[in-house]
Amino acid sequence: MRAEVVDLFCGIGGLSAGFRNEGFRVRAGFDSDKSCRFAYEHNIGAKFVPSDVAAIKPEAITKLYSKKAWRILIGCAPCQPFSIYTGRYRRTPKPEGHDARWQLLEDFARIIEAVRPDVVSMENVPRVVLHPVFVQFVERLKAAGYAVSFHKVRAEHYGVPQRRARLVLFASLHGEVALAPPTHRGRPRTVRDAIGTMPAISAGEAHVQDRVHMSRNLTDKNLRRLRATSEGGSWREWAPDLVLDCHKKDGGHSFRSVYGRMTWDEPSPVITTQCLGIGNGRFGHPEQDRAISIREAALLQSFPPDFEFVDPEEDVVGVRLARQIGNAVPVRLAEAVARSIRAHLAALPTTKSRRSPQTRGGAARSDVTDY
Repeated sequence: MRAEVVDLFCGIGGLSAGFRNEGFRVRAGFDSDKSCRFAYEHNIGAKFVPSDVAAIKPEAITKLYSKKAWRILIGCAPCQPFSIYTGRYRRTPKPEGHDARWQLLEDFARIIEAVRPDVVSMENVPRVVLHPVFVQFVERLKAAGYAVSFHKVRAEHYGVPQRRARLVLFASLHGEVALAPPTHRGRPRTVRDAIGTMPAISAGEAHVQDRVHMSRNLTDKNLRRLRATSEGGSWREWAPDLVLDCHKKDGGHSFRSVYGRMTWDEPSPVITTQCLGIGNGRFGHPEQDRAISIREAALLQSFPPDFEFVDPEEDVVGVRLARQIGNAVPVRLAEAVARSIRAHLAALPTTKSRRSPQTRGGAARSDVTDY
């Protein structure tokens, strides 16, 4: 029996791409950012629905699934409220005027309770578990009859050429979902593996054959700073006249990675929404005097090299693409999530109907072959 996927908070489609690559049929993606439509529909081949999650009516999702298909609902709620990288993070939100994005998990739970998909998966930052909103989310799913499990995973253990810790949650009406085993624990993919063959470009230049292989321009002083930085190095190597005032203060010594270069034979640091600027992290190219390009950021997020991010009729807006790529679920990590769900469905007994809750185990399901 076929398994069909609907993706909430889909963005440009990193999570959907992973499920598509693993043979699942992706029916649609929902996201409030309309600028993601081209990338999602062009690459995923599924409908993009521009909608804030709070405005989504459950019946709009239910009607997307075929009558006899396994229903899979996936999502990656924007993680900024929960992330260690934002100063607005709090263990408990302010009672008044707090970031409205705290509401996203509550809206996700509301939709799950009404649609009752067979399996749910959510990806987020590990620190989300510290927040009461997450605890309430899990309790609501359990009360609705779901077996819930969540795991802290390392993206580099699943073939993503990037050191990135994420939380993956599974919930199923048919028993606990086991996480697929790591594929790259011994020898992770590296920066060289991902971008080592990319054509050389200069700061502020786009490659003639790939306009997304574009690097942000640098001021003369920042160019001098980068030239004074070795592979894997940082601002600590600079002459005193190049060091920023903030780094000369006692607290500035903790910012070791800013203005740094990546290392060829290691995974990259976390690709963030600010990954095109050398002042925002270790985003300098290992040897060329520039920050990584948009295309290189996407490759480090394990998007395929032919993924098209921009309509040919539109201009490339680096800030927007960096935000979309940095917010995306790495595709290879998404593939691991999809494999976990595929194995879970394949292990369900053939004697039970799709819609009746059950525990895992029993005979292998011979008709669960077309995902």
